[in-house]
Amino acid sequence: MTDTEVKRPSVVVLGGGYGGLKTAKALDDVAEVTLVDPSDAFLHNVAAWRALVEPSWIDKIFMPLNRLLHNGRFVRDRAVAVDGHKVTLASGAELEPDYLVLATGSAYPFPAKSVEPDQGRAKAALQDAHTALGAADRVLIVGAGPAGLELAGEIKHFMPAKDVTVVDVNPDILHGPFDQELRDELKRQLDKIGVKLVLGSPLRALPDAAPGAVAAVAVTTEAGEEITADIWFRAFGVRPATDYVRGALADAKDARGYLTVDERLQVKGGDGVYALGDITTADRDTAGAAGRQSEVVAANIRAEITGEGEPQAYQAGPVLIVVPLGPEGGASQLPDGVTGPEATSSIKGGSMLVEMYSTHFDAPER
Repeated sequence: MTDTEVKRPSVVVLGGGYGGLKTAKALDDVAEVTLVDPSDAFLHNVAAWRALVEPSWIDKIFMPLNRLLHNGRFVRDRAVAVDGHKVTLASGAELEPDYLVLATGSAYPFPAKSVEPDQGRAKAALQDAHTALGAADRVLIVGAGPAGLELAGEIKHFMPAKDVTVVDVNPDILHGPFDQELRDELKRQLDKIGVKLVLGSPLRALPDAAPGAVAAVAVTTEAGEEITADIWFRAFGVRPATDYVRGALADAKDARGYLTVDERLQVKGGDGVYALGDITTADRDTAGAAGRQSEVVAANIRAEITGEGEPQAYQAGPVLIVVPLGPEGGASQLPDGVTGPEATSSIKGGSMLVEMYSTHFDAPER
């Protein structure tokens, strides 16, 4: 470094998911950015169900993290302990950046999210699940939230002869802060394409068979209804990935493992450590919310580094959701109300937002 060069502040971003990749990309020009993730590729899991039923999509949804940053670096590793700004990685390496962003996301059952950190093995697992699904006549989906409904719609569009049943403990689909009009429209379309809904009674037990594998599946609800299938998928069970948090940062975790953050998305008691996405209490666990939070975090760190701009506060927006039922079906709740298949296909169902994220990976491979 010459006398005229000034060392740029260091930023470590833990997690290369929706919020982490956008934060790292946004700060790449003003800081020494290190992005840390155990996987070698970003999995665009918004389109994972599409890749399950149509394997030509598999390659599209894995994007190489070593092509994200032009100036910074990608480190394939995993945080095992974070105490303040000190990060200890599984390899034994330690990082102590000027700014730390926790964006480690959440765990969710395969194949919506992969348990394989290597993209080659993750792709093979998706292909195997596709083959298994193709060999099954009857499909059971446990969970009637957005993921379960999307999966049902994808199967019935690409494999219309399959018998698909969705079960949920709640008395209606799409549990959460949504308009009943949205639920009613989705149920209308699900009935039209032949998806059976079994709602309002918990299962006495989950199937013994592994999800995504061909097996004799038999379950019974507490109400006494028996359901049989040849394959099943679990579409519930988000778990925030915060097991590595230590010290004062751990005091910010609630009973479910989520981190409490202030309006600037700094971890409470964390001395300037930022957190965003599925691991925080700031908003609902969605890719869109993580993206909006990344903009606030990046803007606040940039303002501190450059001395320009005012600190920004994050505010959860109105309830928004887009639920495709295959490329041409589905319904959405938007700021101006509930809309049907045409708008839903245009927003998400047709492209599954692949290009929106693939454009971030424009750096030379390193």
